[in-house]
Amino acid sequence: MRDRFTFMGVIFLGLAIWGAIHPMAYFLSWFEEHGYDLSLMIDAWYVNDATSGLVWDLTIAAIALTVWILAECIYERRWLGLLAIPATFMIGVSCGLPLFLFLRGPRQAGLRF
Repeated sequence: MRDRFTFMGVIFLGLAIWGAIHPMAYFLSWFEEHGYDLSLMIDAWYVNDATSGLVWDLTIAAIALTVWILAECIYERRWLGLLAIPATFMIGVSCGLPLFLFLRGPRQAGLRF
C-alpha cells in the first residue's frame, strides 16, 4: 500500500475523495428539497435533452470503466481494484475512476513520480 502514495497516487486519491464529496453534496441538497424519492430523482435526470445527454454520457463511461476494471483485475489478479466498481455505480465516475487509478498503483511505466 505504501507504493500507492506517490505524487500521482496522492493526486488520484484526492480526486477520488473530491469526486465522492462534491457530487454527493448536490444529491443530498436535492433529497432535502424533494424528499428521499429515488424515482423522482431519476425522473429529474431526464427532464430535458441536456440532462438526458449527461446521464447517458456518464452511464456509458461507467460501463466502459467497469469493463476496464474487470479486464485488468482478472488479467493481473489484483482484486483490490474491484472496489472501484461499487464506488462508480453508488457514487459516480468522478469517484470510481480516480479511485481505480489510485488502487492500481504506480506499476505502469512512467507513473513513478
